[in-house]
Amino acid sequence: MIRSLAAALFLSTAIATPLIAQDAIRSKPTALPVDNAAPTPKDVPYPGGTIRLEVDATDTVQRIFRVKETIPVASSGPMTLLMPQWLPGNHAPRGQIEKLTGLTFTADGKPLAWKRDPLNVYGFVIDVPQGTKQVVASFQFLSATQPNQGRVIVTPKMLNIQWESVSLYPAGYYTRQIPVQATVTYPDGWQAATALRGKATGSTVAYDVIDYEALQDSPVFAGRYFKPVDLGHNVTLNIVADDADELNATPEQIAHHKKLVDEAGALFGTYHFNHYDFLFAITDEMGGIGLEHHRSSENQVEPGYFKKWGDGDALLDRNLLPHEFTHSWDGKFRRPDLLWTPDFNVPMQDNLLWVYEGQTQFWGYVLGARSGLFTKQETLDAYAHIAAKLDTTRGREWRPMEDTTHDPIISARRPKGWSSWQRSEDYYNEGLMIWLEADAIIRQQTKGAKGLDDFAQAFFGINPGDWGQVVYNRGDVIKTLNAVAPYDWTGFFQKYVDSTTRETPKGGFTLGGYKLVYGDTPGAITKAAEGSGKFTDQSFGIGMIVKNDGEISNVVWDSPAFKAGLAIGSKIVAINGDEYSSDVFKAAIKSGKPMQIILKQDKYYRTLTLAYSGGLRYPRLEKMGEGEGSLDRLLKPKT
Repeated sequence: MIRSLAAALFLSTAIATPLIAQDAIRSKPTALPVDNAAPTPKDVPYPGGTIRLEVDATDTVQRIFRVKETIPVASSGPMTLLMPQWLPGNHAPRGQIEKLTGLTFTADGKPLAWKRDPLNVYGFVIDVPQGTKQVVASFQFLSATQPNQGRVIVTPKMLNIQWESVSLYPAGYYTRQIPVQATVTYPDGWQAATALRGKATGSTVAYDVIDYEALQDSPVFAGRYFKPVDLGHNVTLNIVADDADELNATPEQIAHHKKLVDEAGALFGTYHFNHYDFLFAITDEMGGIGLEHHRSSENQVEPGYFKKWGDGDALLDRNLLPHEFTHSWDGKFRRPDLLWTPDFNVPMQDNLLWVYEGQTQFWGYVLGARSGLFTKQETLDAYAHIAAKLDTTRGREWRPMEDTTHDPIISARRPKGWSSWQRSEDYYNEGLMIWLEADAIIRQQTKGAKGLDDFAQAFFGINPGDWGQVVYNRGDVIKTLNAVAPYDWTGFFQKYVDSTTRETPKGGFTLGGYKLVYGDTPGAITKAAEGSGKFTDQSFGIGMIVKNDGEISNVVWDSPAFKAGLAIGSKIVAINGDEYSSDVFKAAIKSGKPMQIILKQDKYYRTLTLAYSGGLRYPRLEKMGEGEGSLDRLLKPKT
């Protein structure tokens, strides 16, 4: 189309000058310089001396920890005290600053004014007067009284102290250079367990002086009903429970836990601790946790762990201890270089969590099988369930697996409406599948002479007895793998970690003598998950999980259920004219005919048709060929 010259000139002027026209009516400030009050941490001893930390943990009704912290100082002037923000094992800034209240500072009995650092709200700035030898901080930590306030850590029967919630530390120093002596007063008659050691006087325990880094890494479980069990190799299973009868385990059950410790030592070749304490809560009152530490771990399972050993709920809980124990080697001793930080306010970078968590997930299931906490068949069922679930993750088409390592920061484990498209922390289980394939490749390359066990000893088994940290990067992982079995490991990780994919890696199955198939009967793990969660899981075919009351708890992106217009939170009222039940749902799927569904979403009702003819689909691993494959050999005990 030909424009007139005048029209063209007018158009070019209008396009060229809109910002100039706006400038006439907009004020334009200039950015001010940013002044970060907190000094950069240095690897030098804290000059003030040993901090004295006193915690009163006796209030189990209002669930308030009362804290007095005496901080020696070596000089006057500005000083920043920090509450930990970036927490190891959380892989994200999860410090509960909102629960720190009533904060006061005094010097020689006189109050000191404080000011919060606006660039880091976990920092409190004070001005230390000339001649002051110590500053006293007093405050309360208001632990959750309801789950909607955060994880419940105090009940009338037990409590969990995480030191990052009840302490401050001086900025400007590596936390391993800050000595602390902690004292806790517990409710009368309670017993406490921690990786710390100390001396009890009545209900008060004065713990030995230790550096702040190790203090944070040594939480406490305490309770009215408590029982320690010696597992050998200086490892103790410290059981705390809601009721006394939950403490009783059979000799056979304890033998499996002792074998876990034996098998871990045989796998890695050494123990990286002088002692280790499983902090193990059997409760439905205190909030759930599975958190690694170097010489301990925090673990919560539902009541019935020992009492209902053969039931589904207890079966699902038995993967927790092998996973967290593995972390003493993988994650705590050997740690990605950008996940290690000099203090708890320097941001972490999570890129290598597919090693830190993914290989831990791998070894957790292997050690579970080798110790007998899982049978071999239960382990194979778990692998099948994991692989099938990952194949429903359509978000892999746009989001590489490595990007999910940032999910602890991105979403902070908040619920997701379309998790199969958004992806979550897939580095755990997809990492497991990657390492399962790596093991099979090593066994194939070496004609069965070596496996990932050899990598574990070479990578995690160095420096016997060392409970510090040795950092690594991806290059170090590849170098060690090549020393075990030369292969294109760089390309292997580029394919599975850095690139988008259509499905989860399954070479660990096919090279190991198995294949993933589907049938109409759930395996042990899927059945246990359905029973525990009170739902029907048909993610693998029709594409949804439905609770026993008809509420839809998950819809797989682009599945038949998705295309029919279903969404999380909706409730199926009826199918083909029959009131919803899990049996009605399964019968409708088996029929292969379109379903007429009455659906309630919020306060609205609608009727829709869901066409699906694939029948019930549950995953399982099917043996290929005769004899023992590499996957069979991987799961065999070493002791």
